[in-house]
Amino acid sequence: MLIRCWGARGSIAVSGEGYLRYGGDTPCIEIRTKDGQIVIIDAGSGIRRLGNRLLAENRLDFAMIFTHAHWDHIMGLPFFKPIYQRETRIMMYGCPFFQESVREMISRIMSPPNFPVNYDDILADITYQESCRETFTIGSLTVTPIPISHPNQGMGYRFEEEGKSFVFLTDNELSYRHPGGMAFKDYCAFAKGADLLFHDAEYRPEDYPQTRTWGHSVFTDALRLALAAGVSRFGLYHHNQDRTD
Repeated sequence: MLIRCWGARGSIAVSGEGYLRYGGDTPCIEIRTKDGQIVIIDAGSGIRRLGNRLLAENRLDFAMIFTHAHWDHIMGLPFFKPIYQRETRIMMYGCPFFQESVREMISRIMSPPNFPVNYDDILADITYQESCRETFTIGSLTVTPIPISHPNQGMGYRFEEEGKSFVFLTDNELSYRHPGGMAFKDYCAFAKGADLLFHDAEYRPEDYPQTRTWGHSVFTDALRLALAAGVSRFGLYHHNQDRTD
């Protein structure tokens, strides 16, 4: 399992000299499996560069999984060039976020006056699959969802292939339980023994009195989870737009 990060910034894309090392694109993760499958997690602004890479490689058959429907996680999709190619085949997975299906979520952002290109102008062959509660497979990859603690709800995921595991928990507030969210112990059990954990770490402890209930964790809580779950490697994710390198 190869994991590549195309965007790890939260809320809004940023640029400038202070963001050269960790980047300014919003969330997008690429997974390449042992059997050659490509799985994309979220469609933040980072998906634009990934799309260019896929076109250059002529890789036009892949899966896409959404964690939730907030703007920073879907804003790059209209600029993802493979969706305008007739040869492209995409299996899209996600939950009905805030009473919207994934198809409705996409069509809403690709409609006037929000965007000049309509959803009906997409040429790719897209199939939609709900992925709310049950474990499912994508080729050699086993995917298990878990509800995240975040306004308007969403899902985190555990990816497993041949004994290796990657847990992705962005936009997850560990010290406040939003409707539909889980307790700290549940996320600990979910991430237990993972080879790699990416977890939301938007805020510093001194930020939290003001930002509590906003749907993001302080980095110390994310670290506490990683230690309690006994993960092998840990990555801070969803960096605040005001945090420089």
